[in-house]
Amino acid sequence: MTFEIFIALAGFALGTVITPGPNNLMLMASGANFGFRRTIPHMLGVGLGFPMMIVPVGLGIMQLFTLFPPLVRVMEVVSVVYMLWLAWKVAHAATPGEGVTEGRPMTFLQAVAFQWVNPKAWAMALGAITLYATDRTLGAILWVAGTYVMMGCISTTTWTVLGQQLRRILTNPARLRVFNWSMAGMLVASLGAALLLK
Repeated sequence: MTFEIFIALAGFALGTVITPGPNNLMLMASGANFGFRRTIPHMLGVGLGFPMMIVPVGLGIMQLFTLFPPLVRVMEVVSVVYMLWLAWKVAHAATPGEGVTEGRPMTFLQAVAFQWVNPKAWAMALGAITLYATDRTLGAILWVAGTYVMMGCISTTTWTVLGQQLRRILTNPARLRVFNWSMAGMLVASLGAALLLK
């Protein structure tokens, strides 16, 4: 991979990971509700989970959807159900001081698994592989995945810190509830947009 292509890939990766989407909205909500330190496993799950998804996608997992078209519908249904459940969890997150044992940030493994049902993640993976690993060699796919690890660090940190900073003005339980319901609504809206644009 030439330096010019790598710069183009890095710009593409940063542009796709830093724009609002399900991962970033959930990271911001987690930063606001649980703080930076407690959100680190979630951040790592997103930052490493998506690049780990790129490798099998690049190596041909998409051929399964070509061979068995009903799998596309199954993935859509699973995605919708899971994201609606996550939106419900975000909307009903306990305010600081209430339900301390109830509210928990997403774990590393949950965040990794979420990449597989996130419509934006599928679109990003397919776009990156199509544009920057055209020969589908393992080396090219690993370059794409590695670039996403770097850009993912920037994005996950940015969105979590943004949420953490919002926490200062969300000390009032009523404001935090409005914020959580707003994040849940945007999460559902991002799902609708991803499904409509496919």
